[in-house]
Amino acid sequence: MTSIAIERVERSFGPVRAVSSVSLDIRDGELFTLLGPSGCGKTTLLRMVAGFCDLDAGAIRFGDRRIDQLPPHRRNTGMVFQNYAIFPNLTVGGNVAYGLRPRRTPAVEAAERVGRALKLVHLDGHEACWPHQLSGGQLQRVAIARALVIEPEVLLLDEPLSNLDAKLRVEMRGEIRALQRQLGITALYVTHDQEEALAISDRIAVMSGGQLAQVGRPLDIYRHPATPFVAEFMGVTNLFSGVVERRDGRSLVVRVGGDAFPVAGIDGREGANLGFSLRPEAIRMLAGGETAYAGWAELRGHVSRVEFLGALTRLEVKLPGGTALRVALLDRPLDDVQERSAVALAYDPSRVTAFSLP
Repeated sequence: MTSIAIERVERSFGPVRAVSSVSLDIRDGELFTLLGPSGCGKTTLLRMVAGFCDLDAGAIRFGDRRIDQLPPHRRNTGMVFQNYAIFPNLTVGGNVAYGLRPRRTPAVEAAERVGRALKLVHLDGHEACWPHQLSGGQLQRVAIARALVIEPEVLLLDEPLSNLDAKLRVEMRGEIRALQRQLGITALYVTHDQEEALAISDRIAVMSGGQLAQVGRPLDIYRHPATPFVAEFMGVTNLFSGVVERRDGRSLVVRVGGDAFPVAGIDGREGANLGFSLRPEAIRMLAGGETAYAGWAELRGHVSRVEFLGALTRLEVKLPGGTALRVALLDRPLDDVQERSAVALAYDPSRVTAFSLP
């Protein structure tokens, strides 16, 4: 296994700073994901690790070995591309064996390694098939087998599932994660899909404008976003800003327009500006006569919109002071959440993430 050290790397394209002084330590055997919107620098950073893009400054190491000054074929990485990059004029076996040719691997050994790689991705017996005979998911498996057959130190994956339909994406991401764990290989994975990153990653680096917005475990990044950008990018949330009105026990009461929200676990003085994020699924709807748990905050309002999404129902609730609050309910009967219905809501103030504002 191999760790990756990325040390203050930079890359510009003309006046555009694509990657700005990024440093990361990726552990042995870790599946580490670079996540962010288009243009944030994640693919450029991956290509710098692969050797397809030069560094303007900084260094990259695999273990103790500096690799940023080596050509791509000497870095011992396996790359899986977004568009598969499968050669239509080669069979499945020929595609998988392609990376073994410049390494002058003997024919018998090459055949054995191709067979092992295809077995890993559940395509054993498909060596003689042609690419046009395969589905999109099978083509992606061929691309993964081709990356693994050279026995790389590091596996690099650039948006590998973006060309697949939704159901197949879910299946393939599980297979990639299971394979990575089975092999114990260090993997650097690029995606713009938050759910995909949360589902498979050991750790995630959220990128914005060529810089790191936050690095951490999926649970920590989702539950405790470091910035308003991370809070919004990592899923649906209620993002508000207001003024600290008073302290109430262990919570600060923040005034947002005409509505008050208790926020726990932070310090703040009266009159200070405060931003905060409250996930819709952290809010519970109280049935008639039901009371909230001790220490929870209660809100009341009227339902202004209902979206039924099968197991999940999304609501927009208008509070008395005019604030629109998004709420997510799991497996809730629709007959008690009609539009214009009066509702009572509750949430744990400790589930609120606060941000200091100037």
